[in-house]
Amino acid sequence: MSLISDVIIGDLNESGKTPLIILHGGPGLGHDYLLPLNDLAPEIPLVFYDQIGSGRSTHLPDRSGNEKFWCMDLFIRELDNLLACLKLQERPIDVYGHSWGGILAASWASRPSPSTNKLRHLVLSSSPASMSGFRADLATLRKQLPEEVQAVLNRADETKDFTSSAYQAAVGVFYQRHLSLTRLWRPREVQDMQNVVTGSLRDWTCIPSLHKIKVPTLLLDGSEDTVQNESVGPLFEHIEKVKRITLDNAGHFAHVDQREKYMKHLRTLTS
Repeated sequence: MSLISDVIIGDLNESGKTPLIILHGGPGLGHDYLLPLNDLAPEIPLVFYDQIGSGRSTHLPDRSGNEKFWCMDLFIRELDNLLACLKLQERPIDVYGHSWGGILAASWASRPSPSTNKLRHLVLSSSPASMSGFRADLATLRKQLPEEVQAVLNRADETKDFTSSAYQAAVGVFYQRHLSLTRLWRPREVQDMQNVVTGSLRDWTCIPSLHKIKVPTLLLDGSEDTVQNESVGPLFEHIEKVKRITLDNAGHFAHVDQREKYMKHLRTLTS
């Protein structure tokens, strides 16, 4: 049996307040980098959920690389387990997902079930609608890098040597332009993000199921985000009740780069 870990800020049972379930990115990052969302408390009860294999939840190193195990169905089941443990299956809830967390949230919300019946609002922050769209956006952004940086990245692709200091420095340039414009993120905080494109989610898409999402949905991203129109466009086109907000001077971690504006938009949707 796996250990489900969450951090709860506020009273989930307070009358008139709808809990916000917060799904982190990665997979594998844990919830800590999303703690700026504490700004929403105490008006909004918050549940920071560490997904299986992440943060304080159960880690399964013996399943490393097992793509059949680390599948979307597993994470959806675990999210349902969390809601059941917190007795939130029969109450209105809002769900927020950042990056991979948005992928999980969209996949979960587009599969009608007893656990999604009480969903009130959905927030997909810096999340793609498909991996093919995400790869297209990354390729476009890569071509905008200085030529010498592109050359280093291209050479690493050819040699399959991704450990050199030159490669790490080139990746750092990309991160400073598109991950966070205001904070230098350490490699260990973002290394798991790179596995999404090439791992078990490499062919993932939720586009055919987006029409099944019937709740008001906010798409929130940054102007310099790693997700651009190829990634986000289908979400806007296929979700029935949707609003998109792109924050200027913000990257993939827009909640850090434009913290005050970001929280203002979240309060508007979930209050």
